[in-house]
Amino acid sequence: MSPETILLAIEVAATVAFALSGILEATRRRMDIVGVFSVAFASAFGGGTLRDLLLDRRPLFWVQNPEYIWLVLAMALAAPLLLRAMRHRRVDRVMEGADALGLGLFAISGASLSMVAGMPALVSVLMGAITAVCGGVLRDVLCNEIPRVFHDHVPYTLCAFIGGAVFLVLHAQGVAPMVSTGTGIVVTSGLRLLAVARGWRIPAWPRGGDGR
Repeated sequence: MSPETILLAIEVAATVAFALSGILEATRRRMDIVGVFSVAFASAFGGGTLRDLLLDRRPLFWVQNPEYIWLVLAMALAAPLLLRAMRHRRVDRVMEGADALGLGLFAISGASLSMVAGMPALVSVLMGAITAVCGGVLRDVLCNEIPRVFHDHVPYTLCAFIGGAVFLVLHAQGVAPMVSTGTGIVVTSGLRLLAVARGWRIPAWPRGGDGR
């Protein structure tokens, strides 16, 4: 399988995963179909759009592939049927899983495209993290809450950094693209799921001497 095919598959899977997380969150907020589609669209395309803008890639990935828009719209329309068959706790678990999977997929997609563009390793890791995190940030902002990645202290962006770094190290060692890409995705998503399951926490930023 060629690297281009691998990247395309990752992009599609990441779009679906983040669209699902956006749909679940918007539905839980009792938004109408316009709100659900808007949140799903921002979740699915936000990170990749920022990635393409920063890397000066034109056209944007969802403009070049309008099938993605139809896919997200179809998912939004099918959401009521899906949610009726699921209990509240199961929805939460599905959302956590979709979010973690999207994180891993977009982190490696961003790092890989940045590497192909000839960017330094540090920039590629940062690009992967930006691509992975931005969609979730937009989702939370549109749902009128402070983005969880900024305040819940559960590792999120850190998982994207680590997974992207693992991917780049394996690639530099000449490991096959399928293996390096798959390992990076598994490391990123796996770390996120472990962090949620085991309650791992990032220490709060230390305050000044006056406690403010």
